[in-house]
Parts: sequence; structure tokens; C-alpha cells
Amino acid sequence: MRAEARSDAVSTAIGQLEIALISQHEAEAIADWRYEPPYDFYDADADHRDLAELLDPVRRGEKYFAARDIAEELIGFFGFGRDGDVVGVGVGLRPDLTGRGLGRSFLEAGLAFASEQFTPTRFKLSVAEFNMRAITVYERAGFVRTRAFMHETNGSLFSFVEMERPA
Repeated sequence: MRAEARSDAVSTAIGQLEIALISQHEAEAIADWRYEPPYDFYDADADHRDLAELLDPVRRGEKYFAARDIAEELIGFFGFGRDGDVVGVGVGLRPDLTGRGLGRSFLEAGLAFASEQFTPTRFKLSVAEFNMRAITVYERAGFVRTRAFMHETNGSLFSFVEMERPA
């Protein structure tokens, strides 16, 4: 079944989540999110290319999914991209919900959704090397570091870590 036809509810420590293709209104709301330093690195407008992709429905395509709670409030988003039998994962939790121990539950909900939608054999993600908070969440969820690399974003070159786990 195509991803845009699906809207799944997943129970997590955050509560019941609905994950479905992101709307334009939700993309615009995410573009306005502001994280505390040093996590402001992840503000959508920190990189004009990332912001343009998020806000343009054509460029965004069917890669971005909103996560809504039981009250249908936007609490985060996921980005999924298939490369053969591997699905790349991007994760964004609303700024006021970060640092509260919700990351793993949120991540696992997204991975469960992606497993059903895309039936991958592996998941892969990349994270800024300084973001030990996220790296800890990913490691606790079974991801292992596979390589380090430099990536141009936010107007400069930054160290990133690539991580993978079985689906």
C-alpha cells in the first residue's frame, strides 16, 4: 500500500500517536520551531535547502510524515527515504518535548510505522556528532555507528555519524 494512503496509530510512552503524510500547514509549523542552543542547529531555517524541501510540496513529496497525539496536536515528524531494502530515517520532536525522555518512544513509533509501510531490512540515519543526546537515544534503540563523515549544511562543514540497525 502506498504511504500516502496510510495513517497508523501507534501507542508509545508519549501516548497514542497518529503518523501520516505531513500537510502544508504542519510543514509551515515545523519551519517555525526553535530549539535551544546547541540544538538550534536543527532549526528548519538553519539550512535554506532543507527549509525549501520542507516547505515545497513537490520537493517534499511523500518523504515527510507528521506525528500527532490523541488530541491531533503535532508533536513531531519523521522523514523516510528508501534506498533498496534500506530506509533512511530523519526524526524531529517538537522543541518543548525534547530532553524529557520521550525520544526513544517517539523513535520506536516511527520505526514501527516505517517497517509496516516500507518493509525494509535495515534502518539508517545520520546525526551531528555533537548531538550526544540523540546518539544515546539511537544506541538504546539498537543503532550502531557505521561511519563518521563530514557534511556541508547550515553554511559550513560539520562532523556527522551514520548509524544503522536491523528493521
